[in-house]
Amino acid sequence: MKNWIKKHISRADVGDLYDRFGVNALTASILARRGITEGKDVQFFLEDDLRFLHNPFLFNNMEDAVDRILQAKDEGEKVLIFGDRDVDGITATTVLYDYLTSIGIDVSWRLPGGTDPYGLNKNAVDDFEKNYGSLVITVDCGISNVEEIAYAASKGMDVIVLDHHTPPEVLPSPAIIVNPKCEDSGYPFKDISGCAVVYKVVTALRFAASELYKNEIALLTASLSENSGECKIEVLKLQNLVEKGSLTETVRAGTSLSSTKLIDFLRGQQIFVWDEKSTASLLAQVFGNGAEFNFLDIRPEVAKLIPSMANASLSLLKSKSKLARYNPSQNSEINAFYNIFVTFMNAQLARQFPQNEKANERDLQLVALAALADIMPLKNENRIFIRHGVESMNKGRARDGLKELLSMQNLLGKRITATDLSWNINPALNATGRLGQPEIGLELFLEKDPSKRTEIAQKIIEMNNQRKELGNEGWNFAAMQARQSIEKYGGKLCVIIDDSGEQRINRGVSGTIAGKLVNIYDIPAMAITFVDENAIGSMRSCRGFEVLSLLDKMADLFVSYGGHAYAAGFTFKKERLHEFLAALDKFAPEIQLSSSESEQINVDAEIPPDYLKPDLLAIVDDFEPYGEENRELTFMSKNLRISDAMIIGKTERQHLKLTFDLGRTKWPAMFWGGAESLGRDFDKGDTVDLLYQVSRNTFNGVETPQLIITDIRKSF
Repeated sequence: MKNWIKKHISRADVGDLYDRFGVNALTASILARRGITEGKDVQFFLEDDLRFLHNPFLFNNMEDAVDRILQAKDEGEKVLIFGDRDVDGITATTVLYDYLTSIGIDVSWRLPGGTDPYGLNKNAVDDFEKNYGSLVITVDCGISNVEEIAYAASKGMDVIVLDHHTPPEVLPSPAIIVNPKCEDSGYPFKDISGCAVVYKVVTALRFAASELYKNEIALLTASLSENSGECKIEVLKLQNLVEKGSLTETVRAGTSLSSTKLIDFLRGQQIFVWDEKSTASLLAQVFGNGAEFNFLDIRPEVAKLIPSMANASLSLLKSKSKLARYNPSQNSEINAFYNIFVTFMNAQLARQFPQNEKANERDLQLVALAALADIMPLKNENRIFIRHGVESMNKGRARDGLKELLSMQNLLGKRITATDLSWNINPALNATGRLGQPEIGLELFLEKDPSKRTEIAQKIIEMNNQRKELGNEGWNFAAMQARQSIEKYGGKLCVIIDDSGEQRINRGVSGTIAGKLVNIYDIPAMAITFVDENAIGSMRSCRGFEVLSLLDKMADLFVSYGGHAYAAGFTFKKERLHEFLAALDKFAPEIQLSSSESEQINVDAEIPPDYLKPDLLAIVDDFEPYGEENRELTFMSKNLRISDAMIIGKTERQHLKLTFDLGRTKWPAMFWGGAESLGRDFDKGDTVDLLYQVSRNTFNGVETPQLIITDIRKSF
């Protein structure tokens, strides 16, 4: 029997969220039960504005990357984008290629195909040298290519690494590295996809086309304390709209300007203020009329865009700031000024470069795909990436290539969700790389001819069907070995090895098989197959065990390896198989797994029958997208009467369709694989307790709400 866990939360917790963020009681209780109570986390569930994305120049190396790319443009250099074979790599390559070609750079791309190893390889460097290339940009790879990047440098090439994988102890050199997982990256969120890293670089390049790029700007506020008579002067120094320094001086009337740090701090700066008249008056009271400041008053310009701000004080605007509401530490006049200034400058840039809006929308659709495909945690800015990407698809603005794929998967004209993309689009795109032809996926997005895009999309669907067949064959082989392997490794690990020479496990589906083993047996798993002289493996994990903690211990065995916390790949020479197995025998007993969650279900909220209404879908939509670290909302209701029950399906595992009579409302419900429960655990006319998700069922273009049952018990 599954354990239903409804975490206790206090009324105070719910009331605090309600008061601070203005959410309804149900949303507040769900947030509290999930431990999402800090404003810095809550904001990404309640807000969609791109203003909440992190500034790309928070990456310490972003300016270096931008300058090197612009140098290549100015000097007419040849640039190579080297990507990866999966969805993240294909989309990352597309986003960068689209932008670099749009600004006239001579750029080519290359993805690992066939039996090529993961990451940059020396053959690609040699071929690029023959083409007189001078700048290599790796996307969604490169951080572990220490030897290959040194080789490129020996050929006189510069390398920029745009990656998001866990870095090795020794970073590649010489290279400009933009990777949020590097300790000194400067970026506040580590878990973005490779495509998102590229998107940040492209966003920075768009900004670099403006006069603001690299210009230092100072924002200054002055406020008088009524009690003490002191004047508080705050200054923020910005570059690329990122804070580069700050100064606070509290002074009394009659203070000499030269006795403060203001002169040195403001020397050579362009100084912006909000309400020049009042600021100048305050400073004159403190320093005397002889102290001169050259100000630019930004308020009149902001008021042209937002007339309501024409006479508003910073004190008033501070109280209305959304950003300050979520981040109380920023609740000061200087931070209110900063937030207004950034918003205003972004609006000005949008006017100056109107073409960027559509390009940005196209890019975000691919960033959304990549976040879902690479199983990025659906928190922080990943939520905004996906929301914007999905929203534009639902508005009928799917980008070329994606539009054709959506059409062939019968998703055009329907309400698309992140789950639809995860189940129907990403597996198809991934199939191209899994079958050694990732260039087909890339060509789908780059092709200008609509008829050719349709042909490519059809080919991708066919490849996906082929991938499914290979997966089934590989799974049949893996299933025979699984239990014996699990027993060998003490229930802590499952290792499937295809050394038959017959490719029973195709290298392209090893990750899928490892993932299926994890889902069924709830322990870490590996699937390994032999290709030519190499053993190529994929590892997936669960229950808190990070795969690289194991692979790092065997690093000397691998030709290459790398990945994320719960998914990684590796390659070693097949003659070292016995050493590999010996290492597993040594290290597998050290694997520590947290308790299994398969028999417990966390409840987000209990819904009394009278409140079980279709408007619950609005709450469900608010918590979209669902996926890694943001599971679907699970509700509990008690004492629901089954008014109808029907067994459906012709497969071995049949399903159950139920209807619950709630008086004015009748709810249809699906219990997948639950047919055996009817007549055994409950029957038509019984009253039951229910765990469920609220979803939509679309038939003939008509949407109706329905329940998807997770677990069901007879009421007592």
